[in-house]
Amino acid sequence: MTSKEIYQQILKKRSFLCVGLDPEISRLPDCLAGSDDPIFEFNRRIIDATHEYTVAYKPNFAFYESYGPAGMAALDKTVRYINRLDTNIFIIADAKRGDIGNTSKMYARAVFGEMPFDAVTVAPYMGEDSVTPFLSYPGRWAIILALTSNRGADDFQYHTDKGQRLFERVLTVSQRWGTTDNLMYVVGATRAEMLADIRRIVPDHFLLVPGVGAQGGSLEEVARYGMNSQCGLLVNSSRGIIYADSSENFDSVAGEKAREMQEEMALYLADRFKV
Repeated sequence: MTSKEIYQQILKKRSFLCVGLDPEISRLPDCLAGSDDPIFEFNRRIIDATHEYTVAYKPNFAFYESYGPAGMAALDKTVRYINRLDTNIFIIADAKRGDIGNTSKMYARAVFGEMPFDAVTVAPYMGEDSVTPFLSYPGRWAIILALTSNRGADDFQYHTDKGQRLFERVLTVSQRWGTTDNLMYVVGATRAEMLADIRRIVPDHFLLVPGVGAQGGSLEEVARYGMNSQCGLLVNSSRGIIYADSSENFDSVAGEKAREMQEEMALYLADRFKV
């Protein structure tokens, strides 16, 4: 999927919403207790209720790997279910990979060769050879961690050397490795004011922005500082949508929360692109 194709889906759905699929057994509604595969059943019902409002889904691998083979089987079923439902939905493997070249090559094969993901999150700390294997699959994306919203981000990401902060160096150097059609960047929504600085370095790349909703990030600020000429944003919400309700109607409530975000996004898109 190209950046233009993602943009077309954003305009079509009037949304740049990405829903994070992060299932925890202890938080699943009681009505799923008798299911043969409660993780997949939870995901399926969330997807059915939200897909008309979203352009992307982002399963976080930790929430599947932690349940062993059954969890990974549920992940595989989830991704294939999304693809059957709508091949135009962008699916992100939130796996935060990044290792020496031959290891990254195997990680890339797992997410792009064995499972039909469109993108994978990648940690750039080990440099170019740890990222480029993910860029060798046509139509697939590496989403590089640039500026995250967790408390520990201050330990390294704002370190300044010769007037340049570390996250700025990540943005500057990594652009040499790929293009605006296979590289995105993770920028936390709770650092929304930093998006203006980031846009000066990467004006044309898509940004994956977690942290809106339960983590307190402002969608209005993200849109104000982060939008570019093709929107350039995928804004993720996980807990604020998928855990909005724990009753047997959890999926309907999730759909309403997704619709509310889509409607707000539609206003920002209309203001910028007249759609």
